[in-house]
Amino acid sequence: MNFITNLKDKLKNIPKTPGVYFWLDDKGKPLYIGRATSLKQRLSQYFQKRIDSRIAEMVTLARDLKWQSTDTVLESIILEANLIKKHWPKYNVKDKDNRSFVYIVISSGDYPRPIIIRGQDLKKFPEQKFKIFGPYQTYTLIQNALRIIRRVFPYSNCQPLSGKACFDYQIGLCPGTCLGTISSQEYQKNIKNICLLLAGEKKRLLQNLIKENPDKIRALEHIQEVSLLTRDNDLSSPQLNRIEGYDISHLTGRETYASMVVVSNGQIDKKEYRLFKIKKAPAGDDERALQEALWRRFEHQDWPRPDLLMIDGGKPQIDFVFKILEEKNIRVPIVGISKLGGDKLVFSRGVTSDFKKLAASIKITLLQVREEAHRFAVKAGRKARSFKSVLRNNTSFKK
Repeated sequence: MNFITNLKDKLKNIPKTPGVYFWLDDKGKPLYIGRATSLKQRLSQYFQKRIDSRIAEMVTLARDLKWQSTDTVLESIILEANLIKKHWPKYNVKDKDNRSFVYIVISSGDYPRPIIIRGQDLKKFPEQKFKIFGPYQTYTLIQNALRIIRRVFPYSNCQPLSGKACFDYQIGLCPGTCLGTISSQEYQKNIKNICLLLAGEKKRLLQNLIKENPDKIRALEHIQEVSLLTRDNDLSSPQLNRIEGYDISHLTGRETYASMVVVSNGQIDKKEYRLFKIKKAPAGDDERALQEALWRRFEHQDWPRPDLLMIDGGKPQIDFVFKILEEKNIRVPIVGISKLGGDKLVFSRGVTSDFKKLAASIKITLLQVREEAHRFAVKAGRKARSFKSVLRNNTSFKK
């Protein structure tokens, strides 16, 4: 019986619970560590024909498969990150440097709060002054996880002792630092418990809560995890690490500019914005102006490739963009937002149902991208028309 057959036999005993799994090499060291909302369902996918080539390569090198169940999806996310940090398995980091991961950072002070950063910014947060948790795979996943944690252990993003109740206080997410209704000592108990949770110290956390607030134990057990359930994104599942949004601005058909705005790992990334002066498209022809901008954009092989293009428009505009990119053999998922259709999402041909679900789950972000693309096109276009001679030397102005 060969090794792959042995692994398939193991599937019979794998539970359907959340958890973390380990693909091990011939020396028993982790090749890859992943997590799942259902271990059985996730691990079954590794034996399908259509999986990522990187993962297929890893499976051929693996000699054993182990797993560890967790009580919740949130715990599996935390455990996965702590194990990756401990082992740095080859296939977790292959083709992905540390800049691509995301981390949770918590500072010191009277009223600290968790913030999410990218790996490229880690050097700004020395471990002597900050508590650092991670690496995590995607920004959106950790953003949702913190929202869940905050319902159990509230923390503040507002100005302490401002005397005015912030919006988060009104909906129960801020414990009242803005109004001075919580002392720094009491506030930091929540932060300490968040740190224990993120460090995977569940036993110590529960011991604390038995003394401090037993109701919090029940709250942890009944965490609503809907926003985490569809976020397994290894194997062939789609990811949206980079979204590019486009818009056209012109002055009564003249002096046309195209904007490109970027969201990287869930955050607006202004250093990646670009403005294209349209030179060849007929005056007032927004579609041809967009074609020119996109073709010039994809001439830049040094720019990171987008996981999704967002276009302000309905099916005719999306079909047009799909066709012009196909002419250049460029295959990127495209989503349009149709104002006439009540901001309905419209997708290009060939986009999978999984990708559509993923895009729909971040519709608010896509709407923000649309507004940001329009804002940048109008503002930057206005400046360019007024100060052409200055902007010709600006690094974000592409000839």
